[in-house]
Amino acid sequence: MDNIQNTDALALIDASDAKALAEAIAEVLDSKKGRDIKVIRVEDKTVISEYFVLCTGNSSTQIKALAGEVEYKLDLRGVSPYGVEGRDNNSWLVLDYSNVIVHIFSREAREFYNLDKLYED
Repeated sequence: MDNIQNTDALALIDASDAKALAEAIAEVLDSKKGRDIKVIRVEDKTVISEYFVLCTGNSSTQIKALAGEVEYKLDLRGVSPYGVEGRDNNSWLVLDYSNVIVHIFSREAREFYNLDKLYED
């Protein structure tokens, strides 16, 4: 019963407010024990998005669970991804919310692709 009340209390997110959306995604990832979560403003460096949210999962199972939780919690708040890539991949899953792109990596993939260094100021 508490879950229903908590779900009803979730405020809708304005998907056009990229910063608020990115912060909400980071909170969901944190609540599911995602590691090394970073919200990076990238709009000056790329045309594909305003923010990247980067996160590391401990295993392929956790990577999928983190992505599933983001999709579920944001859907409850009125926001659905435009696309999801990597569901069959064990090391990198991407959720595209247009102005926010979520990258959930294994530790090895995050070190290899190093988006943190590529896009941070």
